[in-house]
Amino acid sequence: MSDHVFGGEYHSTFKGRGMTFSEVRQYQFGDDVRNIDWNVTARYNEPFVKVFEEERELTMMLMVDVSGSEFFGTEQQFKNEVVTEIAATLAFSATQNNDKIGLILFSDKVELYIPPKKGRSHVLRIIRELIEFQPESKQTNVAEALKFLSNVMKKKAIVFIL
Repeated sequence: MSDHVFGGEYHSTFKGRGMTFSEVRQYQFGDDVRNIDWNVTARYNEPFVKVFEEERELTMMLMVDVSGSEFFGTEQQFKNEVVTEIAATLAFSATQNNDKIGLILFSDKVELYIPPKKGRSHVLRIIRELIEFQPESKQTNVAEALKFLSNVMKKKAIVFIL
């Protein structure tokens, strides 16, 4: 399922010109004048610009409510099973784009924090925790979890609250 989450070509949400040099191409109307490569321009007597590739590394945090309400649902599926399925799909999608994934399980306090890392084994650990975790409390406090997140995360992150 995670293979088809991004239907079209994936574009970065970060603005910028990138860090890695890619190529030199002819100047086109609308290009930034600051990107002109003056050495190549002098050699060919025509304006050329440097093109840079942007390295994109996002951090995704999954914040999952593990309070007593997760054991609510229908005869076929409880809420915790649906949440685990959604979280697994998001985590595998992030892995395909080489992004970091972290997890916060919370009730009225933060029950478990797994810092963001890359890799398939890390995603499998997150899924295992989602399936097997037994919370200590049945209450919910989202504000406390968000406060914890803002203290722990120093860089930008995409946060999913499930």
